[in-house]
Amino acid sequence: MSESPDARSLLSASSQLNLAEMDPIDDKEFDIPQVDTPPTLESILNELEDEEEPFVLEDTCVLNTDNMDAHSCDTSSLASSDSGDPAHLKRKRRTVDLNATVHGSVLRHSLLKGISAQIVSAADKVDAGLPTAITVSGVIAVGTSHGLALVFDTNQALRLCLGTKATGAEFGAVSALSINHDCSRLLCGFAKGQITMWDLASGKLLRTITDAHPPGTAILHVKFTEDPTLAVCNDSGGSVFELSFSPRPTPFVPRRVMGMRSCDSRCLFSGSKGEVCCIEPLRAPPDFREHPITHYSLLAMASLTKILVIGLKPSLKVWMTFPYSKSDPSSVPQLAWQFVPVQKTVNPMLAFCKGDTVHFLLVKKEETGTIHVIKQKQLHLSCDIISLSWINSRTLVLVDSHEKLQVVDRPSQEVLETLDLEQALVGEKACYQSVSSYAGQIVYLGTKSAHIMALRNWRERIDCLLKQEHFVEALSLAWSFHEGTAKAVVGLLGDPMKRKGVVSDKMVEILFQLAEHALKKCPEHGKIQVMEQHFHDVVPVLVDYCLLLKRADLMFNQLYTQLVENTVAKGVFLESLESYIVADRLGHLTTPIMKDLLAHYHGNGMMDSLERCIVHLDVTSLDIQQVVQVCWENQLYDAMIYVFNSGINDYITPMEKLFAVIGPQLRAGRSLKDEEVVMGNKLLVYISCCLAGRAYPLGDIPEDLVVQVKNQVFEFLIRLHSGDSLEEEEVFPFIRTLLHFDTREFLNVLAMTFEDFKNDKQALEYQQRLVDILLQVMVDNPDFTPSQVGGLFTFLARQLAKPDNTLFVNRKLFDQVLEFLCCPDDDSRHTERQQVLLELLQVGGVVQFDEGRLLALAEKAKFYQICEFLYEKKHLYDRIIDCYLRDPLRKGEIFSFIHNLLSMPGYGPEEKHTVRDKVLQHIQELVTLDPSKSADLVVFHFTKEVQQIISELQDDRLLFQFLSCLLEPREGHHPGTVLPLERDLHELLLDLLCRFGPQQLLSFLQTSQHYRLEEAIQITQKYHHNEATAYLLEKKGDVHGAFAVLLETLKETLSVLTAESDRAADGGEGRRDEEERESDSTLTRVKDSLNDIIVLGHRNSDSLYQQQREALWFPLLETMMASQKLVKGLKDEHTFEVLKELTMKVLNCMSSFISLPAIIQRILQDPVYGKGKLAEIQGLILGMLDTFNYEQTLLETTTSLLNHDLHWSLAHLRAAVTRGLHPRQDYCNICLQQYKRRQDSAEEIIVFSCGHLYHQQCLQQKDSGWGVTSELPQRWSCYKCSSSQGGRGGPSTEPKRDRSTSLAQTRVTSVLHDAGAEAHGNKVFLDATLDLQQKQSWDQLRCLYRGPSRLSILSELSHGHSGDKAGLLIPAQPGADHFQLKLCPPPLLEE
Repeated sequence: MSESPDARSLLSASSQLNLAEMDPIDDKEFDIPQVDTPPTLESILNELEDEEEPFVLEDTCVLNTDNMDAHSCDTSSLASSDSGDPAHLKRKRRTVDLNATVHGSVLRHSLLKGISAQIVSAADKVDAGLPTAITVSGVIAVGTSHGLALVFDTNQALRLCLGTKATGAEFGAVSALSINHDCSRLLCGFAKGQITMWDLASGKLLRTITDAHPPGTAILHVKFTEDPTLAVCNDSGGSVFELSFSPRPTPFVPRRVMGMRSCDSRCLFSGSKGEVCCIEPLRAPPDFREHPITHYSLLAMASLTKILVIGLKPSLKVWMTFPYSKSDPSSVPQLAWQFVPVQKTVNPMLAFCKGDTVHFLLVKKEETGTIHVIKQKQLHLSCDIISLSWINSRTLVLVDSHEKLQVVDRPSQEVLETLDLEQALVGEKACYQSVSSYAGQIVYLGTKSAHIMALRNWRERIDCLLKQEHFVEALSLAWSFHEGTAKAVVGLLGDPMKRKGVVSDKMVEILFQLAEHALKKCPEHGKIQVMEQHFHDVVPVLVDYCLLLKRADLMFNQLYTQLVENTVAKGVFLESLESYIVADRLGHLTTPIMKDLLAHYHGNGMMDSLERCIVHLDVTSLDIQQVVQVCWENQLYDAMIYVFNSGINDYITPMEKLFAVIGPQLRAGRSLKDEEVVMGNKLLVYISCCLAGRAYPLGDIPEDLVVQVKNQVFEFLIRLHSGDSLEEEEVFPFIRTLLHFDTREFLNVLAMTFEDFKNDKQALEYQQRLVDILLQVMVDNPDFTPSQVGGLFTFLARQLAKPDNTLFVNRKLFDQVLEFLCCPDDDSRHTERQQVLLELLQVGGVVQFDEGRLLALAEKAKFYQICEFLYEKKHLYDRIIDCYLRDPLRKGEIFSFIHNLLSMPGYGPEEKHTVRDKVLQHIQELVTLDPSKSADLVVFHFTKEVQQIISELQDDRLLFQFLSCLLEPREGHHPGTVLPLERDLHELLLDLLCRFGPQQLLSFLQTSQHYRLEEAIQITQKYHHNEATAYLLEKKGDVHGAFAVLLETLKETLSVLTAESDRAADGGEGRRDEEERESDSTLTRVKDSLNDIIVLGHRNSDSLYQQQREALWFPLLETMMASQKLVKGLKDEHTFEVLKELTMKVLNCMSSFISLPAIIQRILQDPVYGKGKLAEIQGLILGMLDTFNYEQTLLETTTSLLNHDLHWSLAHLRAAVTRGLHPRQDYCNICLQQYKRRQDSAEEIIVFSCGHLYHQQCLQQKDSGWGVTSELPQRWSCYKCSSSQGGRGGPSTEPKRDRSTSLAQTRVTSVLHDAGAEAHGNKVFLDATLDLQQKQSWDQLRCLYRGPSRLSILSELSHGHSGDKAGLLIPAQPGADHFQLKLCPPPLLEE
């Protein structure tokens, strides 16, 4: 029968284990301890799998065996089982992190056409039924639903058809198959529980086993072990049995079944202890048949709650038990063994899963004979797994509940490939007997077909990508093969170097295909950007892999030749080289490529990129002249210098070229252009690099050239004339040019160079020569500024100050520079010259000068910083104060100087004394400069001299500013420090405040406590500051005096207001507008004055007698009413309305302290109103009456609400206390006995509001009583509730408001008085604890009535305005004309 080439050979050699590629897995990577003394099988079987066993699921789901009877034909498919239905498995799970690495197509999937066709034919022609089970070894066996077993060879030819339909009718469908390791025997398990053994050579039936396990249960699994005489089976009852085959009868079983060979059965696991769903014996491949662990005949069993690994030989022993973590009860367990290389040894590893997690257990045999099981890293997937198979020692193939096949690399836990099996298996789901793996291949059985999966070899995987024209992915995959990082690799064995060579040849082949494909697929028409993008996606890939393979020759000679055909491809290729050149991955270009590179970059204006490339390339093979010309024309100075240096070892010519450009410009005094400035900076850096032995712009000069280059540069710098000099050129042109370009930086370059001249005699000679030339060029040269000359001598002073200095400089030159810098006739650049001289002195130049002469010159030139420097050396600190005071730029720093000098411990008492005297001598000047800082100095250092300082300050305003700063509170000043005569100082400041700062007067009086009241009152009265005087009088206790002063102010303001109103009435229109503006200002003052008086009255009325209050408020009322009468006669309506409003305000405020009848009587007796009509005071009286009615209503309503709330609360308290309690059960929750334990006993029963019932004696034994004192009865807490909350209440425990504390701790006395009382216990309520009831009832009320109480709302209304008391005249409150109480009914309690 013909078939596809992919499936021509079904069987391959057993999976080869390459020990050189073993994973370095640490043995300590486990989660469970190694088992030194494993439990016995009996102890495992006797374990209770109840809800309290940790990490073990309850056996809520048993395996569905209804489908395994004689009428079933779907045992091959999970479609008949809920365990594989995706509807049961929709749970969120953590997914495997998919790496971006390219793996390509890992699995080769083929349909076994011959087998599939014959399965369908057998079903149609001989009524064999649908396939139900499959197994693979040296042959392929397929079981059918009518009890037949079809055996195929490796060429898919049908060799045997075992069994008959009659047998199938009796035994049912084939539910399990197994072939031994030499392919001589086949075991068939049936849905009705029978097992048959067949000889595969002859096709004879050897055994029919009917009593190996309980009858009526189907065979789920039957499997040969490593020993051909030993097999294991698992039935639908969850039991596991060992089947031992012997060719003749044994003494223990002297019988033959049906006249054939015997079989011994032994129960390994009883289904009554937990149902086993899956078994897997360890069977070694041919290469590992002699592995020492095979002598134990290990068997793995999976129940719904745990995994067991037992050894059948030499005696039955349990080596490991492992409970599952929580998973979906409907998911089925899976088991698979594989021999895996770990740390240069090969050991079996068990993979098992239930749900979405795969566990790995490494099994090792120790030298002592003990087997250790080590847990490895888990694998988590996103959905349940219904099939688990190893395809080699590193790779697993999983099928999930969504019919997705996933290839997973175990060491990295990376999913390599995902296939959809739904189409392959025609929508049928795989199950235990539907999948069989052998020798690196996996066979899947559908309802009418069989499929085989195998790993592709590495060439196949690459070719699959190439067929799809995924060239970049193919190269990535091939590179992973080359580097040994690929997963699931097949076909690459042997020496690593040979492997790399084979893969490298394949990659070269792909590179040529990619280049050819890119040229062929290039869009011929359209925008140039589209073509560029097309090649930008391809060309860098070609370059990258050529460099990775170290095949630059391939790139330049063959690939470039291909790409040159297309102009765009050529340009992209040349531009892509830049990144590799700059990264130093490509250091040499062939001459043709370099020419093309220069032409392309130059032609496209990419000069910066060209320069970056040149300085990283080997330029020995270039046309130096051409490259230099291009660089010079395009201002690529770095590249030009690099070409000269690297190409011909010429370090001088670049300097000559650069000097030739910037020298004439600087000598002519013209400013440089931007590109010339850049050139000058590069020149300085280049000289610095050459003198330091570094290459420019990067790298190092060859060691044998360092000294030579350094000497050449020095010789060049000290040349008298340049090569093409004219007659007018000055001597030493190069040094002059650098000094004019940037003196400081050039001297810095020399300073860094001189650091290295320790023992080099030749270099020291150059150093002295350079210094002499610098002095010759710069001193007495008007072309150089003082800053430049000073910079030179600063540089020289630093060099001379070094301990190992060898320079000689004439001291007269320093004197000459000093005269130049201190020239008093030259006012230009004064600050610059001073800074230069200061810097020169600070670096050690002071040793070169006569200090006396230097000080005289500095004072003459007003170089105060120089003077300070010299005075500090001589410790003349008082003279430094003069320097600060004279220096306009640093005057403000004098305070910090004085404070630091007087505070720091490093100065002597004499020095501090001279400084103090100097400060007192100049105190007027210091206060004028900054009063605040002067005050700080006085507080910290001159407290005893305060009177002397004040006497010296002649200007009163200056004294006011000084005292304000001196007496204000300050941070950091010790509060215990008191200034002498502090009261006098505060009173002096008060006097000055009255004159210069009246707006600060009141705040000063309120914050200061250091003045005397009488003196302060005299001062404020002297300057007529009535508000301050009133404050002081009130503070003294003279409230009426303060009131009189403020009232006088109010009267004066009112008289001004009246006069202004009078003038406005008499004047014209323009005059009237002006008077109105003045009147508004005066009205504001009236309001302020009136507010001050009202606030004063509010503050003090509570502490006065009724007569005193009247003396306080009535004059104010009379004043306002009199002014109101005056203004009314002038017909100024606006002013009259304002005054009327203010009068109402006064009445409103005073009514809180004076009775209404007294106010009305006083108003009626007033001569202003007494003679008039009643209508004038009608408004006042009606307002008072309205207020009275409102307050009366408010009081009655409030009283009613409070009484109603109180009644409602007490009613519900009583209802809660008297409510009956309903126990949850009729037994004690401690002793679990009926509350009537004995018919003749009288026991007290305690019932809690939570419903629990106890005997009093039981609670006493549990110590659940608390609060036991001689005065109070014992109180109880519910034992069960308090225990569940983490602790029981003891005597020191506060009662909590929860259900564990009894609301009414009811003692029920069960006494049998007569026969009729037996059925009904008499309940006696005793000792109702009021405080607990109130607490719990209050909680209930608080939950029912959410929100503030009406009492709190009314309290808030009454105290809403803290500053003003509640008034009685409602019209005085703005917006309150229509104020109404909004009352609500009491809350309703839902029973």
